[in-house]
Amino acid sequence: MNELPNNPEKPNMGAPLAPETYPAPAPAAGPAVEPRVPEAPSGLGGLLNKPQNLAIVALAVLLALQTWSTHTRFNKLREEVARTLQKDNASNAETAQLVRDTQETAKELQVKVGVLESRQSESQSQQAALQQMYQDISKNRDEWALSEIEQVLSTASQQLQLAGNVQGALIALQNADRSLSRSDKPQFITIRRAIARDIEKLKALPSVDQAGIALRLDNVIGQIDNLPLLADEKPAEPQAPRRVAAAHGAAGGGGGGGKAAGAAPVPQELGLGQRVTETWRNWSQEMWDDIRQLIRVRTVATPEALMLSPSESYFVRENLKLRLLNARLALLSRNEGTFRDDIGTAQEMLVKYFDARARSTIAAQSMLRQVQANNVSIDVPDLSESLNAVRNYKSKS
Repeated sequence: MNELPNNPEKPNMGAPLAPETYPAPAPAAGPAVEPRVPEAPSGLGGLLNKPQNLAIVALAVLLALQTWSTHTRFNKLREEVARTLQKDNASNAETAQLVRDTQETAKELQVKVGVLESRQSESQSQQAALQQMYQDISKNRDEWALSEIEQVLSTASQQLQLAGNVQGALIALQNADRSLSRSDKPQFITIRRAIARDIEKLKALPSVDQAGIALRLDNVIGQIDNLPLLADEKPAEPQAPRRVAAAHGAAGGGGGGGKAAGAAPVPQELGLGQRVTETWRNWSQEMWDDIRQLIRVRTVATPEALMLSPSESYFVRENLKLRLLNARLALLSRNEGTFRDDIGTAQEMLVKYFDARARSTIAAQSMLRQVQANNVSIDVPDLSESLNAVRNYKSKS
């Protein structure tokens, strides 16, 4: 855009001169003619004819173009910034998800590392135990044999004191003596001598047939459900009447007084009175037999045993079983007082509630008497002499 002239006095050569600035033409010879003044243009064309106005319009257009260009660039920049922010947000979300995944993976790795550390510590402890076991195995063979013998004798002593297992203790002592006999060391003679003394003590003890006693008790327990109770006894079957034979005998005796007693009676005709008498006698005898079957007299020491209901009978049998089972436990634990009390109570229950005349009841009572006659507990010695001999040898070596 051309700048406006700073010096108004000097005309611009490139711009058109105003009408006022044109030099007046020289008057021509001839008649005088008045000069014609040009009319100024009106409206928009007049405004545009002025250079200042043109400059202002051009400047306004340029400003409008510049504004439109700036606004367009600003909108583009804003869209780019928005797209950039969206990309950054998506990237941040992906980054956050990756961080969470990384944290979860780190936690899983920590758990796995903890498991590996625990397994490593466990394997280390197992390795230490194996090393210790290897060291123990690598010890002297005699020391290992003595340790084994000590363990066997200790276990046998406990079984002997708690359960009275004499046969088990004898087997343990004999095995220990056999193990020591394989070594030719004279130092083991003292231990073998102590073991031999303990073996002789155990062999001198009286034997208790616990297995046999327990089997007899089991047999009695199995027969309890079949033993007859006093409350379950049925009435006896009626006997065959003998009144006809008696009547014939009486008739024969009256008609043949001079004959021998062994002779057969001779039948005689009876009169009407005798027939009536015989019929009355037979009828009264039948009625008396029926009455005797209705009423029975029996002597019982415990009347309440006859009044047991079916449920009470069931509990009587179960209580008897429990008594015998308790006696069996007392037998195995060598508690002689409890054993004898339970056997005595079982015998009293058999006499009180059961039919003592039945063969099964008599057999059960006989078996309980045989069981009660046996000795249950005996004074067993301990194996302290053999154990002390083994421990003294180990402490010295």
